[in-house]
Amino acid sequence: MAHVDSPRPCTPILVAHLMRPLEERLLQLLRSLDAAEWELQTIAPRWKVRDVVAHLMDTHLRKLSIVRDNHLPESLSISCDADLVDFVNRLNSEGVEFFRRFSPALLISMMEVASRESCDFHESLDPFAPARFGVSWAGEMESPNWFDTARELTERWHHQQQIRMATSRPGIEVPEFYSPVLDCFMRGVPHAFREVTAPVGVSVRIDIAGPSGGTWSVFRSKSGWMLTRDELASPAACVAIDESLAWKLFSKAVSPQEARKACSIKGDESLAVVFLHHRAIVG
Repeated sequence: MAHVDSPRPCTPILVAHLMRPLEERLLQLLRSLDAAEWELQTIAPRWKVRDVVAHLMDTHLRKLSIVRDNHLPESLSISCDADLVDFVNRLNSEGVEFFRRFSPALLISMMEVASRESCDFHESLDPFAPARFGVSWAGEMESPNWFDTARELTERWHHQQQIRMATSRPGIEVPEFYSPVLDCFMRGVPHAFREVTAPVGVSVRIDIAGPSGGTWSVFRSKSGWMLTRDELASPAACVAIDESLAWKLFSKAVSPQEARKACSIKGDESLAVVFLHHRAIVG
């Protein structure tokens, strides 16, 4: 990468074509589990494997019902971030409680249908048209479909990864999937810096080490913080984190304090640790 004076924004992440192969891996994984493995605890404190599967089933159907079919079972009254978090947490809890009562065999059969319809739906969307809901953890009230689909990929990826960890199956930290997942996660970093005051031109470099990783910089422009893949000269701080830890940090599986012990920081630590508080999930 060449040094630049005027950083370019990150390009769109077009991943609708990845949803289907990722879902196929999920279905193959679920078919391979025995009865005892469905009861194993995952890295998500409140969820066993069957709960994560129930959540994946619920969110597929919820998205199709609300966004594709325009079916709203209740009116929404969201006036702040806390309202959104409470609403999402309630829906997640209700969905898990409902779908975890079904047998693994039935959940797999239902997932086959829901996955197919969900992939069909995401592939049908104009990636640059407005999505039904903005990506809130990136601070967006309105987002293009490509960003919402990429966000959906991160959800499907990290929950499948939770199941794989719990059942000692090979992970899916492969560049085909994990590189765009990390790229999507990183799009919320400027929102994490939104209350940080710094002179125009200040930047923080973030290196995610590993085959699926890369380098990003969050840069203070005249209009606010922005994310770029351009290499910027003289960053105020540099953060290096391994890709095996990055997804756990962004999905709240590890705390900023735990992540700080495992990553490397150079320069202004007060700026660098802001990155460690970035979260790319709601709830």
